[in-house]
Amino acid sequence: MEFYKYHGLGNDYIVIEPGQAEDGLEPGAIRRICHRQCGLGADGILLGPFFEENGVFGVRIFNPDGSEAEKSGNGLRIFAGYLYDRGRVSDKPFAINTIGGRVTAQVSDAGHMISVEMGQLSFTSTQIPVTGERREVINESMVIGGQRLGFCAATIGNPHCVIVSDEISMDQTRRLGPVIETHEMFPNRTNVQFAKILDRANLAIEIWERGAGYTLASGSSASAAAAVARRLGLCDAEISVHMPGGQLQIRMDDHYHIHMSGPVVRVARGEIHREVLDQPGIADLF
Repeated sequence: MEFYKYHGLGNDYIVIEPGQAEDGLEPGAIRRICHRQCGLGADGILLGPFFEENGVFGVRIFNPDGSEAEKSGNGLRIFAGYLYDRGRVSDKPFAINTIGGRVTAQVSDAGHMISVEMGQLSFTSTQIPVTGERREVINESMVIGGQRLGFCAATIGNPHCVIVSDEISMDQTRRLGPVIETHEMFPNRTNVQFAKILDRANLAIEIWERGAGYTLASGSSASAAAAVARRLGLCDAEISVHMPGGQLQIRMDDHYHIHMSGPVVRVARGEIHREVLDQPGIADLF
């Protein structure tokens, strides 16, 4: 099975074409491939391209636990870079379909910089989804381990819970992230961001990614956190989002249509040996 590996600010994905996965990619195989010690190691797998009408490229995005994600900002930037490297696209804008909606991508700097029009972000509970009556999920609270946390929720095709705080840390994110991800108010689970406002044009976030865990960077998380910061009046429309893996640039209009840009790095290409997929018990170690 041929693969290509890229990372966007330390958020790494493996690209596999559908023809290489003749039997499909069942959850156990995904967990084995993404395992950091016994596989290639990755924050997810991009299965594509699926060719659709009018030159649109389809992609399926899988988390390392085997679940399928609706959308991934870094994953989409990586997929766009892969299409460019394979000669399927030029430096002109092109469309990609995900189960979380269609986006427009554009490659520049010989494939090193990728921008994506991520679509329109929503704070509406029924779209995210968040339990309870239909509303904008802004400045609500939850109790986690006896601690009351204020939060906002949003969707850019996948769900996010953003907690604005004066102090953020990896330890806090690892401790609270998995509890918030699976909280009963998020029926489809959720991505979690702890955000610190630096100034009107900069914010820092720590990320717990649904189905992946603690993550160095996330494009959809950066989009959600930036939109929440603007919705709360804490930041302006153009924001640099600082993450442990680096920075993404987010720009939005008054209706929260999100434009995201940042770097992509080529890592490796090769062949996944059948022995990786046949390892007994490895799929249960995630």
